[in-house]
Amino acid sequence: MRFDIITVLPGLLESPFAHSILLRAQKKGISEIYVHNLRDYATNKQKSVDDYPYGGGSGMVMSIAPFAACIEKLKSEREYDEVIFMTPDGETLNQPIANQLSTKKNIIILCGHYKGIDQRIRDVYVTREISIGDYVLSGGELPAAVLVDAVVRLIPGVLNDETSALSDSFQDGLLDAPIYTRPVDWNGHKVPDVLLSGHAAEIEKWRFEQAVERTKTRRPDLLD
Repeated sequence: MRFDIITVLPGLLESPFAHSILLRAQKKGISEIYVHNLRDYATNKQKSVDDYPYGGGSGMVMSIAPFAACIEKLKSEREYDEVIFMTPDGETLNQPIANQLSTKKNIIILCGHYKGIDQRIRDVYVTREISIGDYVLSGGELPAAVLVDAVVRLIPGVLNDETSALSDSFQDGLLDAPIYTRPVDWNGHKVPDVLLSGHAAEIEKWRFEQAVERTKTRRPDLLD
């Protein structure tokens, strides 16, 4: 699976993709992640990629031409399943969306900055708009890293134990049950007896009941 991320600040994305699971996925050849500097597609002497908004108002707007040039170049080299714009007014990222995107082959991700990007880029090129929450960040780089992480870990072969992702919170519409490891007794706080019983059916029953109870308490909206 290939990701092409277009950004005006490529340095912000160096660390997230150079460690842990995302690095492993790239080393295995399961995922490819390419970060493109939008300024490389600016044609003016200053390499600027923004301009003043028509109609007035505060902030600067990212220009059409650099985005269009980069997207067209990428599209001339391969077909893309999605062109995603990370934006606060997009659909909120959730596990079903991550699951769906993990089946794709090639994805372009656009990172906005400043006040945003010219609407015509969204109208002409973008196939999907995704938000990671109801708040505003300085740019789309961190949301892009979140999206890639959420998707790549679901691709078969990335995790050492592929069943691990299937038991994550939200995969079955519930939050995950509490988890424990050694020691059995830590300062009087003990691991529930059922987890030490070795009785698989009882353990699964306990985990399901705990997941339902935790979801009721913390995210009752998921049960609706």
